[in-house]
Amino acid sequence: MELKKLLSKMTSEGVIHGGSEVNKAMVAVSYETRRLCAQLNNGVYTNEEIRQQVSQIIGRELDEGFSLFVPFTTDFGKNIKIGKNVFINSGCRFQDQGQITIGDGSLIGHNVVLATINHDYNPSKRGTMYLKPIELKEKTWIGSNSTILPGVTVGKNAVIAAGSVVTKDVAPNTIVGGNPATFIANLEDKIKP
Repeated sequence: MELKKLLSKMTSEGVIHGGSEVNKAMVAVSYETRRLCAQLNNGVYTNEEIRQQVSQIIGRELDEGFSLFVPFTTDFGKNIKIGKNVFINSGCRFQDQGQITIGDGSLIGHNVVLATINHDYNPSKRGTMYLKPIELKEKTWIGSNSTILPGVTVGKNAVIAAGSVVTKDVAPNTIVGGNPATFIANLEDKIKP
């Protein structure tokens, strides 16, 4: 299945059934993506070389302000959209079948997991995957060791405290933290004049 058609089906249907044509096409893309990630993570590269390799993984050009510290892994790769001046720290893992969008100026800390898939609760259908997008709006800051779950939108300028599990949308200009993440403060209360 051609990539454009695969991405369209994943977006419109929001589900991948184990063993289906869509699943087989996804696995083929995933195999190539894992190979590219292994290459990225097992060499010493300049920032420009890293940017070029990540562009190849996601199938989109990245701006000169993009920066990533390896290792980095994604299990599909082609459903990631990254804005300008984004920084991704080492150890991040992206599960992007449901789509990951990262807004301009966002910072992603060490070992962050962005997961866009849930499996069916029925054990006999556990191979069925339900896809929901994650969107990080502009200038979000995701603290180290945080996990953001399927369907979550993190609002503009929001901060996710380290070690958080984000299960629902985060309002703009707020700080959340914990498991599950809850409101801590408004950003304006933490900004010193």
